[in-house]
Amino acid sequence: QVQLVESGGGLVQTGGSLRLSCVASGRTIADYTMAWFRQAPGKERDFLALNWRDGFTYYANSVKGRFTISRDNAKNTVYLQVNSLKPEDAADYYCAAARGRTSRTNVAGFDYWGQGTQVTVSS
Repeated sequence: QVQLVESGGGLVQTGGSLRLSCVASGRTIADYTMAWFRQAPGKERDFLALNWRDGFTYYANSVKGRFTISRDNAKNTVYLQVNSLKPEDAADYYCAAARGRTSRTNVAGFDYWGQGTQVTVSS
């Protein structure tokens, strides 16, 4: 079992930045593909980025160039740096983990989820 706890969300102005963190416990994230998703009210949960232990990363086109996923295996933590925020980026942001390596970007492809951290963007 892996427990995931996100933090770092908050209220930010358009154009601002945040660094979201996801601390894992129970197992080492080195054995997992780590990813970030987001879900706005009334919408589906959308894939944003994933990261393998060897540094491979993959991004959704909607956030490529603005968001950066990274991990610190020693701290058992994965990060999402979100820059140039827009009002449409406002959502609950979720960390997820999948066993081994996966390139799946759908919700069903991930085994463990955090409770989410809310990002609000003011115009």
